[in-house]
Amino acid sequence: MSTPSMAAPHDVDLAQARWRKSSYSGGANDCVEVAEMGGHAAVRDSKNISRGPLLFSKAAMRALVSGIASGAIGGHRS
Repeated sequence: MSTPSMAAPHDVDLAQARWRKSSYSGGANDCVEVAEMGGHAAVRDSKNISRGPLLFSKAAMRALVSGIASGAIGGHRS
């Protein structure tokens, strides 16, 4: 198995990413982390960062978060 690259699609360099967790996350690393990277948002699993992040456009990330908050995605309402 190869080591994951720090380079993501669209030539986004994740080496300098500043990862942050939600203030709602617990202390057990049981959440996702997000880093803003220019016009993109990178998302990774805090329990297994070696798997590498997913990369979304900022517009797609806003739509995802809005969908979750409204209950349109995931069936939960805030």
